[in-house]
Amino acid sequence: MDDLDLSHLTRAIELAASARDHGNHPFGSLLVDGDGAVVLEAENTVVTGHDVTGHAEQNLVRAASARFGLLQLGAFTLYTSTEPCAMCAGAIFWSGIGRVVFALSSATLGEIVRDPTGAYTLAMSCREVFDRGGRSVDVRGPLIEDQARVVHECFWG
Repeated sequence: MDDLDLSHLTRAIELAASARDHGNHPFGSLLVDGDGAVVLEAENTVVTGHDVTGHAEQNLVRAASARFGLLQLGAFTLYTSTEPCAMCAGAIFWSGIGRVVFALSSATLGEIVRDPTGAYTLAMSCREVFDRGGRSVDVRGPLIEDQARVVHECFWG
């Protein structure tokens, strides 16, 4: 992890805190072009948008796909506060985004969000989703988990 990755992951965690402040689940993402410039940011909007697909990564991919071409997105990196779920990993794959960097792993999130029934869990690493695709997606993470887990404290009950 370099200073640029750290800076962007820190911003993703700030976006997650903002989502929480806005009444949503604490997840945030940003998209960075090949030169390291932030081109888009997104928060989770599941609660306020009344849309179960309003994950930060999903919101970001929708905006990115409307603004950039498939070839451009291949050079972009999606930074996110928490490892993308299977739904978001699928969207990232189809968008053509070439790299994903996340702070908190889905396994650690699963320890924080206690769901003993498993009814509300789709426990699958984004790497598993990407590995089944026809193109590679470079994945880095988990990184700075201690910082990323703070935004989840006392949120999930």
